[in-house]
Amino acid sequence: MSKTFYIETFGCQMNVHDSEKVAGTLVAFGYRPVESPEEADLVLYNTCSIREKAAQKVFTRLNQFRKARTGGKIFGVLGCVGQQEGEKIFEAAPHVSLVVGSASYYRLPELLAQLERGERHVTGLSLDTDQTFDTEFTRRDNPFRAYITIIEGCDKHCAYCVVPFTRGPERSRTSQSVLGEARRLAEGGYTEIQLLGQNVNSYRDPSPARVSFAELLARVAEIPGIRRVRFTTSHPRDFTREIVEAIESHPKLCSHVHLPVQSGSSEVLRRMQREYSREQYLERIAWIRQSKRPISITTDIIVGFPGEREADFEQTLTLLDEVGYDSVFSFQYSPRPNTASLRLEDAVPEEEKGRRLRVLQERQKQIQLHRYEMFVGTVEEVLVEGRGGRESQWKGRTSHNIVLNFTVAEVQAGPVNLGDYWNVRITQAGPNSLVGEAVAGPVDSLGTPAAVAARPGPFSVLQ
Repeated sequence: MSKTFYIETFGCQMNVHDSEKVAGTLVAFGYRPVESPEEADLVLYNTCSIREKAAQKVFTRLNQFRKARTGGKIFGVLGCVGQQEGEKIFEAAPHVSLVVGSASYYRLPELLAQLERGERHVTGLSLDTDQTFDTEFTRRDNPFRAYITIIEGCDKHCAYCVVPFTRGPERSRTSQSVLGEARRLAEGGYTEIQLLGQNVNSYRDPSPARVSFAELLARVAEIPGIRRVRFTTSHPRDFTREIVEAIESHPKLCSHVHLPVQSGSSEVLRRMQREYSREQYLERIAWIRQSKRPISITTDIIVGFPGEREADFEQTLTLLDEVGYDSVFSFQYSPRPNTASLRLEDAVPEEEKGRRLRVLQERQKQIQLHRYEMFVGTVEEVLVEGRGGRESQWKGRTSHNIVLNFTVAEVQAGPVNLGDYWNVRITQAGPNSLVGEAVAGPVDSLGTPAAVAARPGPFSVLQ
């Protein structure tokens, strides 16, 4: 009888994709996935430590199973918290037997074998590797969207960020390897590809071909069968005009750029060690806004960084107005282990951080509603991802990465499938999503209606 495993994932798309790789590796070595930790012989928590609350969630979850290590059940902590805390996790959660950082996932079978031989605590924490996690085995959890990691780690050393300490230095895969994986995914029926990296546009092809990031985007978009290509997350320092030109020239490259700014104040950016100023960031925004094709822009913002004055915060608010973001992921600053910001003075009180966050989010809510109202009356293509908020609705995302809930008229009767592409006329806009009505049935790769019965591949029919 095969051994069973359960993985719970915390954090970003990188962690989600890492869990797919871990699951694929375990399945290849005889393990079987189950739906709950209670059923599993091996329970793994793939963790995130970017925010303090994210790390706390992991220990809360571990404490829920403090008394559950019976019958040989093994608990393991993977990812950033594992790398950050190391063997201290064994002290905080004695029932944990395995702690593995992301650079050592390929060693999981070897590490599990050590536990089976009777070792009580096993770790895989070395960052001294050229591995880019180009794993042989990956279990894809989505039948139509697939992630491809093209670069791992970070060399930027922002003052608040733990990634260089938990993911190691930047290592890029060869363009040949990336394109080969993209072709295999297209042949397997995947239509949306998302290229991933802590700083995805810092990609440097290590092969003699020396393909640039913009060229790589274009080449992935040219692969037959692929309908959409996304990428995240970009660093402003390495964002170039060529990336915008690639999006303009290749319709399959989605109309969306996520470009984290973190602050609208050049002084705070300097303290953050972000390697660009407000003016340099706005120069990149201008490249995007000057595109012949409308491109949505989203960002990350931290409020309450040490030394952030009220005037600095006001500059962040004016940046929201000037850029007109389509979405903002906003956070209060939280100190993280090993980071340079721990040495900075002039801490902002927690109550003031909370106030600034509320003010920023309310300002962005109004901007976002205005941005989304501009789509009313237009027809947008949406990739169906599931049921909508109401019984009669479906939902998906547009090329601009905006959630769209839509209805299908009876005249277009027929099953709606996960992975279908539909043309939808936008009828309403809210601060977080759009609402619309389908104007035609599923569309093919050219944007023209296609018979539902003719759709190929691994699409699950929604009942």
